[in-house]
Amino acid sequence: MKENKLPHNHDKNEEKILDKMPSVEECCQVAEIFKQVGDGTRLRILWFLCHCEECVSNIAAAMEMSDPAVSHHLKTLKKTGLIVSRREGKEIYYKLADTEVAEIVHRVCEEMFQITCPLD
Repeated sequence: MKENKLPHNHDKNEEKILDKMPSVEECCQVAEIFKQVGDGTRLRILWFLCHCEECVSNIAAAMEMSDPAVSHHLKTLKKTGLIVSRREGKEIYYKLADTEVAEIVHRVCEEMFQITCPLD
């Protein structure tokens, strides 16, 4: 149990709540993921990559953006672990990471957009 004494005792569950409270570091990690999906362009790219594996040029064409602009967004999505990449010859292909966090983000996107996965 954390040794956090609150100056006022307003609720009998305070100790239980404080005991389960995430650390500052954990909250920062989750906030970073929310930052990624807080950008509309990255959210569109992420949703696209939830359903297919694609190269930068095809992603850029689908997003109606330049390759360098898409590459910048892919770099930040990859940094947070939401997507992964693989090289095949000169091409680099991106897709949703096979992690619990990435799957949760995928499900939340589907719910928020009120659509079902086109591959189901």
